Amino acid sequence: MRMGTIHRVVLASGVLVAGLAGPALAESADRTVHTYSANSELLRQGTPHAALFDISTDGQQLFAVGAGGQIMRSDDRGVNWEAEATPVPSAYLGVSTAGSHTVAVGQMGTIAYRAAPGEWKLADSNTLERLFDVAINSQGVGVAVGAFGALMRTADGGRTWVEAAPQWKGVFRDGAGRLGDFFTPSLYAAEISEKGRIWVAGELSLIMTSDDGGSSWTIRNAGGNDDAGIEPTLSAIDVRSDGVGFAVGQEGVVLKTEDFGTRWAALPRPSKANLLGVASKRDGTVVLSGMRDMRISRDGGQTFEPVYGNGIETGWFHGVVAIEGAHALTVGVAGKVLRVIN
Repeated sequence: MRMGTIHRVVLASGVLVAGLAGPALAESADRTVHTYSANSELLRQGTPHAALFDISTDGQQLFAVGAGGQIMRSDDRGVNWEAEATPVPSAYLGVSTAGSHTVAVGQMGTIAYRAAPGEWKLADSNTLERLFDVAINSQGVGVAVGAFGALMRTADGGRTWVEAAPQWKGVFRDGAGRLGDFFTPSLYAAEISEKGRIWVAGELSLIMTSDDGGSSWTIRNAGGNDDAGIEPTLSAIDVRSDGVGFAVGQEGVVLKTEDFGTRWAALPRPSKANLLGVASKRDGTVVLSGMRDMRISRDGGQTFEPVYGNGIETGWFHGVVAIEGAHALTVGVAGKVLRVIN
């Protein structure tokens, strides 16, 4: 037992959910006392096979996407969700919304854009690679990223896409020749600002930026695979409008920038888990989601403490967004939507 009182709630579906409540004081499995841990509140749960992979907000509406072609919308900060008709039944892995533009990406190069309220149309992505993430701003400029170096860009709200990948040769450290001349990194995360700066992250701790809509790229961080070691894959990136940002990934790696992603520094790793999502606020709150672990910082990433409840320690949560009225919302296994509170 980790903290406070257990509240058991039987949902209308008959699912029994155990939620944790009480003071922000907990004892972890290693007997470490956490004085600033946080709780989670279950807002939604689907079936065991109805996983949600990503969530995005423009400050007004929320969109979440997942397995079986799920596209969900919330107009009340995640409390209630409505399904929108989907053009394909395959999984969507990433979603991004800004202004009048909302785009979802997924299996086999699928890209769908929201042409009107409740109406989604397929775009020609010009790739068959699995797409993991997408980022778009209110001007309709955006990028989609995926397996084996797939990198596409749009300037019209996701209706048309063109190839945008740079030349990969020489980007990564390869003193032992293990990568070879034809290595193309899988790209897992993308972010874009309203001013048009794009950030992309992926294998071997790659982070790169573009200031011209994806026409050209500058490498900001890149590792390698040689006798010096193998850098972990980065799975998610979040950069705020004040220039502070975080990138997270395998083995609990957390990188931080304070200059809009020009330079990145590694923070002490708060976990050994594979981290899958990150969101932050100007008040110093940083929420990390991942495999069987979730963490929160209240001091800009200097220290992290656990988030508890609703199957976090036995499941996984992926996309995460900062919202008003709570620390964050996150989505994951069994279609769960959690609100990180306290």
